[in-house]
Amino acid sequence: MAEITEPLIAANQPPPDFDPETMRKTKPGLKRLILTVSVLFSFILGVPLIYKSVEIYRAPLPFLEIDSLSGEIDSNPLLFPCRFQAILVGFDSESSIASLESSILHQMTELTRQTPQCGTCSPNHSVSVVLDPDDHPLLGAVDFDGDDEAVDEALDEALEAVSRGGWGSGSKGEVYTVVVVNRGGDEARAVVGKNRNAWIVGRVSEEEAVAKAAEVFVKVFVNGGKEEGLIHGEFMPVGADGTVVLSFNLLNADPRDWVYDWDFQTVDTTLLALIIEAMKPVANISVESQVLYHVPKSSLSYWDDKWDSYIFSTKDLPFFVNSNEWHLDTSIAAGGRSKMLHFVVYIPSAKECPLLLQLPDGQISTTNSFISPMWGGVIVLNPQTCRKDSESKRPSRHTIMHEDLQKVFEVFMGQFRQLFSFRSDNLYVGASGTYNLLPSEKGFTVWELDVLSRMHTCFNLHSCATTLGSLSRLVQSLPRMIIKDEIGKQVKYSLEAAKLAQTNASLGIYDASAVSSRQARSLAEDAFFHPSIMSVSYYSFEHCFAVYSPFFLPVSMHVILAALREWRRYKKEHKKYLVWKAKMKHAS
Repeated sequence: MAEITEPLIAANQPPPDFDPETMRKTKPGLKRLILTVSVLFSFILGVPLIYKSVEIYRAPLPFLEIDSLSGEIDSNPLLFPCRFQAILVGFDSESSIASLESSILHQMTELTRQTPQCGTCSPNHSVSVVLDPDDHPLLGAVDFDGDDEAVDEALDEALEAVSRGGWGSGSKGEVYTVVVVNRGGDEARAVVGKNRNAWIVGRVSEEEAVAKAAEVFVKVFVNGGKEEGLIHGEFMPVGADGTVVLSFNLLNADPRDWVYDWDFQTVDTTLLALIIEAMKPVANISVESQVLYHVPKSSLSYWDDKWDSYIFSTKDLPFFVNSNEWHLDTSIAAGGRSKMLHFVVYIPSAKECPLLLQLPDGQISTTNSFISPMWGGVIVLNPQTCRKDSESKRPSRHTIMHEDLQKVFEVFMGQFRQLFSFRSDNLYVGASGTYNLLPSEKGFTVWELDVLSRMHTCFNLHSCATTLGSLSRLVQSLPRMIIKDEIGKQVKYSLEAAKLAQTNASLGIYDASAVSSRQARSLAEDAFFHPSIMSVSYYSFEHCFAVYSPFFLPVSMHVILAALREWRRYKKEHKKYLVWKAKMKHAS
């Protein structure tokens, strides 16, 4: 009988229940997956390199401190501590010192605005009243009947000795003193000295003494003799960098008639040096001069038989300066942030000599000059004789005499004071009478410099806070703006100078607060107008993405899709392999 056997299955052939769609006998390879993932990771690793290549360096700025400074200056106006002292001599008063101090404080409150203005004295005034002259025996050495200059000097020495004796020691702010001497005779005469003192001598009642002292304290020593007490905006012609350039120009309208020259160096060393030194806390002043020829004015003049002169009126002043012919901005500071003030001496030609300025009331100007706010002033200087030497072919040459030049610079000084919002004359007319203001050879008295320092500090801090606030908003609105370390340091130092100015102001150190505020404003302006900020056009991150995406996005998408497709293929094949292993394990 024959043996029946089952057919053998070849080893290299899959079993009859093997499904190649769902199974595989070998483990799927990783070569394709590793290659694809390597390409993908190379692209991913390149992203930081690309980001680094387009990264913008930004130095950190103290945004919170900037906002704090702006908020503090806007909400709390900068006020200075001031001390006032009234010395009443020759009064048989039954009122107590406390009641007199209260009366003066009440009068000062009536004269002060309800809302304290930035740059003025704090409404919490410190007032001291002395009735008995025995309390101030040193005032007995002051002869109030003498010359005002001598009285001012003697009174200042006496009050300085008294202050060393202890009044107000440890208090903040400068001391402003009014001495009222009551005695029989003529009507009271009031004088405000060069320093921080004034005196009233004559027949004065106690009520008048209180009213006059309060008015001098508020209207003169605090407000500077100005009606408003504060000028809004850029109240003084000082550049953003804290400098002022005084440009003195001698203009010969027609040198074919005559040529005038001047010895400016003498005036610069004798007169201007004192002014420059006195104004140092407020501004750094530099001086330059030049002589120009063939520079006629733009406006027309007419002959007036009444005055026997050529006349130009105040209506012609806007057209007097010939900007096309008067090349005054020759300084290197003209293109910077410094402020230039032009002072012009205009020598008219023989065709319109003498040339006089007629005021709106029909009278002739005594100084024959005018000012242009924030620009400067002009003086028309007529030659001593307006007759031209017709026989001479060459023009006659003259040098302005020293006496005439000194008068010219006295007019310039009055114009300079007007540009800083002070009076050019020496009188202040108030509600309680007329006060004689002693002029100073420095151009500004000590109490006027105090007013300038306070106002200048206020304006500089406002300007500093505004500039830093604008810079802060600009930087935060442009995330890709380059901020160099130098800008960060300038902002930091500006904030420190502003804080120092506020501290000095609270302590009543006027000069130091003005200097610090000027530095704060200058540094803020330097940071805002830094060349690295102004010279680059900034764009947003979206713009950067739109520029670079056409280069990398198409390739990146193909690489990512290939990696995903390969990953799905590997998972599918690996699953087939696992199914085959499970079946073989079950079969065994």
